[in-house]
Amino acid sequence: MKLKSIIVEDEETSRKILRNYLNKYCPNVEVLGEAANVEEALVLIRNTELDLVFLDVEMPYGNAFDLLDKVGDVNFETVFVTAYNHYAIDALNAHASYYLMKPISIDELIKAVDYVTEIRTKEDALQDQVLVPKMNTVNGKITIPQQDGFEVLQTADIMYCKADDNYTEIYLNNNKKKLVSKTLKYFEDALTESGFARVHKSYLVNVNEVTKYIKGKGGSVVLSNGKEIMVSASKKSDLLSYFK
Repeated sequence: MKLKSIIVEDEETSRKILRNYLNKYCPNVEVLGEAANVEEALVLIRNTELDLVFLDVEMPYGNAFDLLDKVGDVNFETVFVTAYNHYAIDALNAHASYYLMKPISIDELIKAVDYVTEIRTKEDALQDQVLVPKMNTVNGKITIPQQDGFEVLQTADIMYCKADDNYTEIYLNNNKKKLVSKTLKYFEDALTESGFARVHKSYLVNVNEVTKYIKGKGGSVVLSNGKEIMVSASKKSDLLSYFK
């Protein structure tokens, strides 16, 4: 996996050495920017989606721990890079992933990157597992993927789902709509056992929200919000089986 990273180091020579080492020995690390002090680093962190920050401890106008305090909710891994070993305990308390001493050992740098890669890979695998159909419904909830993670919805709050090419529009009972980059088949697999019926190639409805069925070759259903949805003839018997 690619690790999006930045280098925070006040010495230009040290930044150059680390950047060159990463380019040569750690090809899965993508350096997106560099900062020479706390304020520059803060701007980069707040405006960049990051996996990893290489962080020098001592800098002008503040140190690494001042920076982490200002960041607050840290959602990236941190590798401390310093010439001073007496910061090790502070780094541990700051949940550092690794502690590199200057001058940087190439072997230790590779170990640090491998360790962070393993951490992020496990996190991604766990998230992917959560988002697999039939594994993403727990106690009346469903997860829907988002760019920065996932959102949890109550299945009872979903009125119906509508296909939109490779996307799905999820209509909630509070008149809100969610657009999700998953097919309707994905949600059919995930929600069928939670009282949802595929009534049409483009619609999946919450059977508990059906207030009326209108007869016809396929007919149609009316939901509690007044929305009428056509029922395909091939899906009619499946729908009506919920009401036997």
